[in-house]
Amino acid sequence: MKSKELSVDLRDRIVSRHKSGEGYRKISAALKVPMSTVASIISKWKKFETTRTLPRAGPPSKLSNWGRRALVREVTKNPMVTLSKLQRSSVERGEPSRRTTISAAIHQSGLYGRVARRKPLLSKRHVAAHLEFAKKHLKDSQTVRNKILWSDETKIELRRHVWRKPGTAHHQANTIPTVKHGGGSIMLWGFFSAAGTGRLVRIKGKMTTAMYRDILDEDLLQSTLDLRLGRRFIFQQDNDPKHTAKLPKEWLQDNSVNVLEWPSQSPDLNSIEHLWRDLKMAVHRRFPSNLMELERCCKGEWAKLAKDKCAKLVASYSKRLEAVIAAKGASTKY
Repeated sequence: MKSKELSVDLRDRIVSRHKSGEGYRKISAALKVPMSTVASIISKWKKFETTRTLPRAGPPSKLSNWGRRALVREVTKNPMVTLSKLQRSSVERGEPSRRTTISAAIHQSGLYGRVARRKPLLSKRHVAAHLEFAKKHLKDSQTVRNKILWSDETKIELRRHVWRKPGTAHHQANTIPTVKHGGGSIMLWGFFSAAGTGRLVRIKGKMTTAMYRDILDEDLLQSTLDLRLGRRFIFQQDNDPKHTAKLPKEWLQDNSVNVLEWPSQSPDLNSIEHLWRDLKMAVHRRFPSNLMELERCCKGEWAKLAKDKCAKLVASYSKRLEAVIAAKGASTKY
């Protein structure tokens, strides 16, 4: 088994004791380091005048500097270029085409293959609206943010663990039957504020304007009461056509609900996305066996999400807005 490398601090202490006149045996006993290791570190220090780990020598690169720069240019220009395409490009230049050689050359430039993140497609209009929203609300007081009732929908899939042999993943006994329009998942609509989580509603079938109006009537107002937001709360919803249609729009006006103006294509501006992630992790740890059990698990875990977590998400909202401003309205890490 390969031994663990000593920390730089410990190596420095070995050299420091050597400089003060201590012998190898005394240093070894004091620092609990094998005497052979002490001797090796001091020998390397005398030779290279440093205790840091030096770059290890290896076989010379088979790629020319020109070939390496060409690969980096190609990857920088098109981050989604495939390794197979890079191999073909390398062959056309008369350079080595082994996948490991090409990967190593690109890694040396600080570029690594990673799964691309999925983000909404943003037009110039979306980007401008994001930036305008972030600048407008960056200076909102915490009192104002504490009055916001956030909302959104999410899909949670039914997961089942099975005992199976390799190569049998698609056998009928090892799969969950699904039907068109989400037979193996449920859609949920949820509310939360700095005071905690509000109602969580299962959407059965395809969401309609009338269904959304009913959610507002039955669950939005109850959430504001449960969270003690008072009558002057601010309601956040996205710009889905069902949310801005005549029925829900009239309901919101009739009930004097102050609606937060919201830019399209902006899930990274909604703090509820963090709660959806936490909810899914908690639910999947319980392995519900059917959709009814999945719904019960979701509602139970939603109610258990910590109030201080909700408060921290709202308290740190400025960081989201600052990230949007730094990205000039484009997508962020959130």
